[in-house]
Amino acid sequence: MKTLLVILTAVVLLTNCEKKISNESFQNVTSVSDEIQTGGVKMVEIETLAGKFKVWTKKFGQNPRIKILLLHGGPAMTHEYMECFESFFPKEGFEMYEYDQLGSYYSDQPENDSLWTTPRFVEEVEQVRKALGLDKNNFYLLGNSWGGILAMEYALKYQDNLKGLIISNMMPSIPDYAKYNEVLRSQMRKSLVDSLNAFEAAGDFKNPVYVDLVTREYYNQHICRLPEWPEPVNRTFKHLNEHVYVLMQGPSEFKVGGRLLTWDRKASLPNIKVPTLAIGAKYDTMDPKAMEYISKSVQKGRYLYCPDGSHLSFWDDQKTYFPNVIQFIKDVDENKF
Repeated sequence: MKTLLVILTAVVLLTNCEKKISNESFQNVTSVSDEIQTGGVKMVEIETLAGKFKVWTKKFGQNPRIKILLLHGGPAMTHEYMECFESFFPKEGFEMYEYDQLGSYYSDQPENDSLWTTPRFVEEVEQVRKALGLDKNNFYLLGNSWGGILAMEYALKYQDNLKGLIISNMMPSIPDYAKYNEVLRSQMRKSLVDSLNAFEAAGDFKNPVYVDLVTREYYNQHICRLPEWPEPVNRTFKHLNEHVYVLMQGPSEFKVGGRLLTWDRKASLPNIKVPTLAIGAKYDTMDPKAMEYISKSVQKGRYLYCPDGSHLSFWDDQKTYFPNVIQFIKDVDENKF
């Protein structure tokens, strides 16, 4: 009996000791700083001639040498359709930032049309860069579609702040883009083209029949070729700021217009000296040969062709897109480019 009592006492003491250690460990693991944690989200204040506003950013990872800022398309789409980058860049150890430009869903959306100009957007990117602590030793800028326009314009003015530039699925000329749209349109059946022409001549771009035709016959072939569009892509279309989009781009991806109608930077490309990756895709709304032209026109260029991709080749040709983009970033980082 005495022996049993000693054993029971020892067990109780040992259990209490383990509980104390466990509680202390738990407290150490769950301790937090006095600073409120936001999951990487930071609202960056920017200054414009129309006043101060805030834009949404979100940080993934930590890397003092590689920091990538994503520029979404539209204008006035959102970062959401680029959320697939979260599955690739952070696990490579890259620091990555998603970002909604001014006028987009998660950022301020002021009703002032003087704000929706390309030069003003360039200054916004520069202010975001400073706020996030990105510099010439670590700053990679990746822009898709309109974001590619913005990336080119930023590089032409502020490339001394850049480490590398990635232009994803964007031609260096809107007039050339409009001509290529006609090429794609000519490949459609005549009855469809006649229907589209009738709606467009009437300016009836919101007609459900027109929208359905453009979506099924054009978007599903040249924007994203996956049989079912990913939820983040659908979400970004729901959150589109249509006013800004139409003002700058035009009524649809199929009908170019707006303030970007005459934008053309082909002659300026040789002035870009930072390592540049230009990405094209077989089924893109953009002529892939034009992106190859970018790679040959800049001082340090590389071209990536996605044989199964469309305008969102980071969705429908991920097996080509991401390994090569990642390799480009690593090559620049290791001075192998």
